[in-house]
Amino acid sequence: MEIKVLGPGCAKCKATVDVIDRVAKETGKAVSIEKIEDMRNIVSFGVMTTPAVVIEGKVVHKGSVPSHDQVLAWLE
Repeated sequence: MEIKVLGPGCAKCKATVDVIDRVAKETGKAVSIEKIEDMRNIVSFGVMTTPAVVIEGKVVHKGSVPSHDQVLAWLE
């Protein structure tokens, strides 16, 4: 599963990557996490608030660090 985390590298963006990685390891799901920090690239997804999460090309979350349960639902 291809996951992109969009954000400028702030603490919330790093926390988003960490929670996705942790849940993926807990569930044994194979994920590829790409961190996108370029603002032009971020805006190209239609995102104005970060962190944002894109899964398989679709924005599924933006504006906050997702919860463990949210990430779990995405990976199922």
